[in-house]
Amino acid sequence: MAEKPYDRLEGMIWYDGKLVPWGEATLHVLSHGLHYASSVFEGERAYGGEIFKCTEHSERLKRSAELLDFDIPYSVAEIDAAKRLVLEKNGQTDAYVRPVSWRGSEMMGVSAQNNKIHVAIATWQWPSYFDPVQRLKGIRLDLADYRRPDPKTAPARAKAAGLYMICTISKHIAERKGYADAMMLDWQGRVAECTGANIFFIRDGKIHTPIADCFLDGITRRTVIELAKKRGIDVIERRIMPDELTQFSECFITGSAAEVTAVSEIAQWKFTPAATTEQLMADYTAEVQPKGKKKAA
Repeated sequence: MAEKPYDRLEGMIWYDGKLVPWGEATLHVLSHGLHYASSVFEGERAYGGEIFKCTEHSERLKRSAELLDFDIPYSVAEIDAAKRLVLEKNGQTDAYVRPVSWRGSEMMGVSAQNNKIHVAIATWQWPSYFDPVQRLKGIRLDLADYRRPDPKTAPARAKAAGLYMICTISKHIAERKGYADAMMLDWQGRVAECTGANIFFIRDGKIHTPIADCFLDGITRRTVIELAKKRGIDVIERRIMPDELTQFSECFITGSAAEVTAVSEIAQWKFTPAATTEQLMADYTAEVQPKGKKKAA
C-alpha cells in the first residue's frame, strides 16, 4: 500500500495523449467505465528502466478493449512510447506501470456506442506484492467461495475491470482469515487461479498447471512456462481437481505483481517450497533484467 492514497501521489500521468500533473488525472463520476465496468487495464513492471514484455502488454490491452467492444485510439507503438515517457518523466527505473482505458460519460446507460474512449498511464514505486520473506517460505492461500465463470458468460480472455470484482471480495475474505490470498476454482469446480495470479503445482519433477480458458493466460505465466521448458522440465497444462492437491509437493503462483511466489498452504493442503520453485524464482529474476544486464543462470 502506498504511504499516501494513490490519488495524492506526485508525478506525471499520460492522459489521452498528453502528460498531466498526477492530481489532475481525473474523470467524472458519471463515466461509463465506473458504472458499467467498461474498462480494461494492464499491470506491468519496469526493471532497470526497461518495461518487461512492454509490447506484449500493450497488445493485450488493445485485445482486451476489442473484447469489450471498443477500440483504443492509439497504436501499440504509441502506447509503448507513452509508457516509457511516463517512466522517464517520473524519474523511475524500477516501478509498476498501469495503463488503463475506459468509456467516458457521453452516454449513461448500458448502451454506450458514442462514448469517448479514454486512456491513461501511471507509474509508481511498488515493491514485491507479497512479503519478500514469505515469497521464499511460501504464502498461505484460502479457498475462495466465488468461482471463475464459464467463458460463455464473460469475456474471460480480457484483462477487464469487471472480472476482478469477485477477486477483490475473495482476497478481502482471505486476508481477514489471515491468509495472503485465495485460490479460485472454475465454474465446474476445477482448479483455476488465484485472485490476481496464475497457479502451478509440482509432482515428481513435472509441473502441472490449469488450462487457461476461463481466466487470463498471464504473460508471466507464459514466461515461466518457457523458462521451465528451457530447464528441461515438463509442463503439463490440464484440468486439475481439488482432490488431486494432496499429490503435489510444491506450488507457486505467477503474475506481473506477484512475479514468482512460493505457496506453502492452500486451505487444508500443504506444500514445501523446494528446488524447482527456487530455480524458477531465480530464473525469472534473471529474465526480467534489462538486456545487457542479465546474469548467467
